[in-house]
Amino acid sequence: MSKLNYIDLFAGAGGLSEGFIREGFHPVAHVEMNKEACDTLKTRLAFHHLSQNKRLKTYFAYLKKEISREQLWQLIPEDLLNSVINDEISGKTIQNIFNKIDKQLHNKKVDVIIGGPPCQAYSVVGRSRDPNRMKGDNRNFLFRYYAKFLERYKPKYFVFENVLGLQTAGNKKYLTEMIQLFSDIGYSTDMKVLNAEEYGVLQRRRRVVIIGHRTKRKFLFPELKTIPNNYQIKKDLFYDLPKLKPGEELHIAKYTKPINEYLKQTETRNGVDFVTQHITRKHNERDLEIYSIAIDKWLNGKERLKYDELPAHLQTHNKKNIFLDRYKVVDPTGHSHTVVAHISKDGHYYIYPDLNQVRSISVREAARIQSFPDDYFFEGGRAAAFKQIGNAVPPLMAEKIAASLKYLLLNI
Repeated sequence: MSKLNYIDLFAGAGGLSEGFIREGFHPVAHVEMNKEACDTLKTRLAFHHLSQNKRLKTYFAYLKKEISREQLWQLIPEDLLNSVINDEISGKTIQNIFNKIDKQLHNKKVDVIIGGPPCQAYSVVGRSRDPNRMKGDNRNFLFRYYAKFLERYKPKYFVFENVLGLQTAGNKKYLTEMIQLFSDIGYSTDMKVLNAEEYGVLQRRRRVVIIGHRTKRKFLFPELKTIPNNYQIKKDLFYDLPKLKPGEELHIAKYTKPINEYLKQTETRNGVDFVTQHITRKHNERDLEIYSIAIDKWLNGKERLKYDELPAHLQTHNKKNIFLDRYKVVDPTGHSHTVVAHISKDGHYYIYPDLNQVRSISVREAARIQSFPDDYFFEGGRAAAFKQIGNAVPPLMAEKIAASLKYLLLNI
């Protein structure tokens, strides 16, 4: 049986792509404008290539810094590395991107196109921060370029993922135009709001997912297999990671405890006997004092700290109403609130839930909340890694989407 091929647009660090690769799909191309994310994609493709060829020791040697990134990439077929296209999708670049993808295709068909444009233009938070409520932002219309890829490659299905704000942005103008455009080029669509919690992710993350089918008949969103999810952040997800002090960086470290049911079931540890990128940011004394108050308040009463409740000497912002919800502790006995790209700027919204480790969460902890396995390496520095993680689709949820489309492609 020939492989099912897909193109990933606005690919980011590859969370959505990871789910499709796990389900046996072959990536023809990843298109992404961010250089660090593209490097992450190449390194992850190296992982999959070496895994298929039973050479993972080489990949682990890279994680342990025994070989350089260039040495790792030299072991990967050039065709595979060239499938990562580091370019912004725009009117000026789209033909060049088409040419690169055509070269990668080798006359094969594209079965699925996946991806979602940057979400800031549709995000409720993004609109609230912009004086023009993002009305003049060109990112509002990136779906038009997405449609041009559909027109050119005519995949049987597509997956379009974005934030909840897509449903209301521009008084529903963008969503309405988008659905009509997809219909005009031959795609029947259906839309659902998916919650990552239902697919094994320990995070309350709700996202709009539109799936389109190239058909004249009415298309209904496929059933996705859900997973019972009674696991907890601290007891099940963080329990085997070494303790950290603020600013401490464990680029390579041993696990402190044996694998548990959740980590095994989700293949988070995935046979690796060490963890990477368990690194956290430094905090000043004022922030640490605030974090301690926030942690104590949450652990002893499940109450969120409000900015105007802080002692006067810790309140440094005049517009207190804007910062009311500035500090948030990750729930240790439940699931995390949504991880977003802002985590790259500060850790106030993602405080580690333990008075013995007063700090914000580490890169690896954020990656685990997003359901990335521990062998997933994010290129760039700490801030770049946080941004990639916050922008990603959780691989566990992506895997369920991929499985449903695989069934449709092979059986219907």
